[in-house]
Amino acid sequence: MKIRRFFATDMRQALRQVRESLGADAVILSNKSVEGGVELVAAVDYDESAFTGTQSSAAEAPVRPIPRTIHARQPQPQPRRLDESVPAAAKAQRPETELRPTVSAAPENPRVEWSQDPVLREMRREMQALRRMMENELSELTWRDLGQRRPQTQELMRRLIALGLDAAHCRELAYRVEDAETPEQAWRKSLFHLISELPILKEDLLDQGGILALVGPTGVGKTTTIAKLAAKFCLRHGNRHLALLSTDSYRIGAQEQLLNYGRILDVPVRSASNAEELNNALHAFADKRLVLIDTAGMGQRDLLLSERLALMTAGNHPIKTLLTLSATTQRSALSHAIRSFSTARPVASVITKLDEAAELGGLFSGLIEARLPLAYVADGQRVPEDIHVARATSLVNLAIEMHDSADNRPDEDYLAMAFGSTSDHAHV
Repeated sequence: MKIRRFFATDMRQALRQVRESLGADAVILSNKSVEGGVELVAAVDYDESAFTGTQSSAAEAPVRPIPRTIHARQPQPQPRRLDESVPAAAKAQRPETELRPTVSAAPENPRVEWSQDPVLREMRREMQALRRMMENELSELTWRDLGQRRPQTQELMRRLIALGLDAAHCRELAYRVEDAETPEQAWRKSLFHLISELPILKEDLLDQGGILALVGPTGVGKTTTIAKLAAKFCLRHGNRHLALLSTDSYRIGAQEQLLNYGRILDVPVRSASNAEELNNALHAFADKRLVLIDTAGMGQRDLLLSERLALMTAGNHPIKTLLTLSATTQRSALSHAIRSFSTARPVASVITKLDEAAELGGLFSGLIEARLPLAYVADGQRVPEDIHVARATSLVNLAIEMHDSADNRPDEDYLAMAFGSTSDHAHV
């Protein structure tokens, strides 16, 4: 174990010295204030290869027999041979074991794996627990230090994360508006940057026409969204140029639901369960300006997901896919769904259930991270009133309204853990 002491004017400088000298795996053993700054005592783990190499060489060394007498240094008279003093008859009757010296084989010394030693493993667990405890303490110190030196930046981070944005995204927005003169100006400038970063599809896909297939996880409302888009298209261009197609052969009643929408709108509806049937149906609808395809909802971990998504690209007809996501989905599940359905190469996304969501920041961060444009948003069950072309300004304003109506401030401990990481604030 290597232990070193560091002196610096503040905690930030001391932590930088520790990271530069001992690396990211260093453990803080103690810290205290001294005259002119702070003192840190840090350590890193031992060099395990040195222990292993030493033990291996010792274990693999040949075992030498220990002589019976070690005090005789002078030349000794040569002993007589056994056959000179023992008669031939007695030597013949003597057991063979008495004539041959017994040499016991040394037991093989097994190699010791020091990394699996119970004591060392327990020590490693204790040091990891100590490291986590010190990281928590240092995170709180860093968060409080940021509030003392830059209270405006800290308050802006607090307001941004209350919208549900990722911590890294909040930090980036806050640092981009550090030149703001007042907290309100910083808030408005950060919202302006958020609006400009949110990817929005500029074209209306209904006016472009073509073949649109809605894909997405189970239960996000693909069939209802198909009905809303179909009704909106009929109001603009009439029902003679529209056709509906269903490839959902898994969910009970899925095709019957689409058939009911087709009867209400007076548009043709067909179903397909394989690539050949899909090509035949699309060939029959070749004269239609817009064909909407309803697909089966599949979980991100479903083994048949790639097979069902490959159906959209198996034919000769160009199919555009829209990834349908729910605004109520957790941030991690949202990113997982975007990655899982990326094989379908969606041109844009449709967000449903805005009226049921409590916050939209996680949705914003997920779309910005994936660079997935947003085409439509749905905020109710009414057909076709509750589907709209996506507008970044309207969505950000809606996120602010959700936050103001909930009036929930994030916990300070959570903020310290999110923004107080020493590695993230090493440059502050």
